[in-house]
Amino acid sequence: MDENRVREKNDEIEIDIQRLVRALLRKSWIICFVAVLCAAALFAGTFFLVAPEYQSSAMFYVNNNALSLGEASVSINSGDISASRSLVKSYIVILETRQSLNDVIDYAGVDRTYEELKGMIDAAAVNSTEIFEVVVTSTDPVEAEQIADAIAHILPKRISSIIEGTSAKIVDYAVIASRPSSPNYMRNAMLGFAGGFIVMAAWFIIREITDITIRSEEDIARSCKEPVLAAVPDMLAHGKGGYYRYGYKKYSKYDKYGKASAANADGEAVLVGGGISFAASEAYKLLRTKLQFSFADEKNSRVIGVSSALTGEGKSLSAVNLAYTLSQLGKRTLLIDCDMRRPSVADKLPIKQDPGLSDFLAGQCRADSLIQLCGLKGEEKAFHVISAGRIPPNPMELLSSARMEKMLMHLRENYDYIVLDLPPVNEVSDALAVGKYTDGMLIVVRQNYCDRLALSAAIHQFDFVESRLLGIVFNCTLEGSAGYGNKYYRKYYRKYYNKYYRAYGKKAYGYTKKSPYAAVNSDNNKRAAK
Repeated sequence: MDENRVREKNDEIEIDIQRLVRALLRKSWIICFVAVLCAAALFAGTFFLVAPEYQSSAMFYVNNNALSLGEASVSINSGDISASRSLVKSYIVILETRQSLNDVIDYAGVDRTYEELKGMIDAAAVNSTEIFEVVVTSTDPVEAEQIADAIAHILPKRISSIIEGTSAKIVDYAVIASRPSSPNYMRNAMLGFAGGFIVMAAWFIIREITDITIRSEEDIARSCKEPVLAAVPDMLAHGKGGYYRYGYKKYSKYDKYGKASAANADGEAVLVGGGISFAASEAYKLLRTKLQFSFADEKNSRVIGVSSALTGEGKSLSAVNLAYTLSQLGKRTLLIDCDMRRPSVADKLPIKQDPGLSDFLAGQCRADSLIQLCGLKGEEKAFHVISAGRIPPNPMELLSSARMEKMLMHLRENYDYIVLDLPPVNEVSDALAVGKYTDGMLIVVRQNYCDRLALSAAIHQFDFVESRLLGIVFNCTLEGSAGYGNKYYRKYYRKYYNKYYRAYGKKAYGYTKKSPYAAVNSDNNKRAAK
């Protein structure tokens, strides 16, 4: 592995770590909240459910009489000291015998069995010395002291009677404990907090690692090398249904063909045309500008396909607004609804559903009856639309036919831009059949909906048919998730220019919030067909 590949691998690991840290910071309030709840629950459970325990202890010194000869002076070596220390284990064994503990029970006068008393006693050497300590634990501090005193009285006698030449001398007598030794409320609360914090942090880390849903532009960059041309905000973020409900809202105004207008009388969100939000309008204008740079060296008409990986990502709405935005530059723009399985352009615009593309490709109508004009009230600029027509049984065969190719070649001579609304490429193969006729493809990716595997599969399919991929339209984004400057700048920029938009936009462009798409009359349709 060369140095460049090692550097790229290290960069990738660093980015992943940063992503995990950012994910933890975003969820830090949840992690801390759950940790506090765990601490409070463990503290309350310990306080109300666990009985306090008290400890009382007695200390003994192991006396090896072989080392003491009255008043004679004897030198003690390390072996003698080790022998005394080894006696500690023997003394503890003697203490835990049934005979010794029964004697302790009789002397202390407590109502305990041998097994219960053995579980209450803990004996061990103190810091590896000849001194050992016997600790008695009980829920009653008086009982713990009585048992410890009984051991201090019984044990030396038992040792002297069993092991000749040795004895155990009392170093410290037991006393009644003034405070419980357990439970430790503060320690348990800290353990609860640490446990809750670790579990929640681990859960979010695992979720972030295993989550393949596209939530930011960084996720798109991990899936493909195509750039994000625009990040379109969610225009129905506070409404019900989101992009699933496009074209299905209840409107109180209808055009002459009975189609719902693009804005309703109640002032609900406008999704297409000049009445959309300022942020969405700027996003589509940015998309338009970048597309112009993509075709800077080409003088012929541009055919742009708009597709998505999955159904419900807003690709039809993006195609409609892209066509509208291009038409505002004075470009001759044509929008064709090529999604003949689930057509939706006619639901968003005041146009007729049929005759449309499917009727023409099946040879059931003439080309001059297809094109319809679509414009806003008070605006001279408009774009043309070809609807999908009636739903055919064989849309794939119609779209891949020579008649479709011939029609697009003829339309190139009359328009600057032709926008094709194509079906989702991972759902059906219709988009691949039309992709060979386009000059470039746009893939619409909906935030928190599409995943990286679906996007990679869509790009792979377009690469397989050698379609030119222009970039990604990041759709339905939330505030702060797209990579367009910092959050403070976007907020200030949007606030400042919204004032200008409200103050001068109505006067300069004849814009009103409730301005619906103008109904298309027969004269306009005749002129467009010509």
